[in-house]
Amino acid sequence: MKPLVEFCASNVSSYTQPVVDALENDPELDVDVLEYGCLGYCGECYMEPFALVNGTLLQAPSADELLVKIKNYLREEEELLNADFPL
Repeated sequence: MKPLVEFCASNVSSYTQPVVDALENDPELDVDVLEYGCLGYCGECYMEPFALVNGTLLQAPSADELLVKIKNYLREEEELLNADFPL
């Protein structure tokens, strides 16, 4: 299943459009990017860039920093999924 990155439309118009574009156009990433009218994080929405990545809220002071956080989070999740756990 592909990772899901969700954005609030108000936050996209204010902060995160470059992040949406970067995720959709990155040939190395295979993620679903969705934009909703509201994600219910209204306080965060007007303060700084944010996204929900597989249901986890990620925030950053800038769009560039948010993109880095998202990529790092996705990388960490992939490493956990591919880890060999003893039975």
